[in-house]
Amino acid sequence: MAMILAAKRLRDSGESIAVVAGRVGYGSEFAFAKAFEREFGVAPGRYRKDSENPELIAV
Repeated sequence: MAMILAAKRLRDSGESIAVVAGRVGYGSEFAFAKAFEREFGVAPGRYRKDSENPELIAV
């Protein structure tokens, strides 16, 4: 559930990845990024960039 919230924040807010990581319980941006990539198959920064182009995100 935390990663779904993180993905939503990455997509909808201007918060930095470090801030999003902290809000969902990660003390390290690196640890968050690895867990996010494991869950979604893409790094958080790439997810955010791709979410700016909705055609690239599967529904």
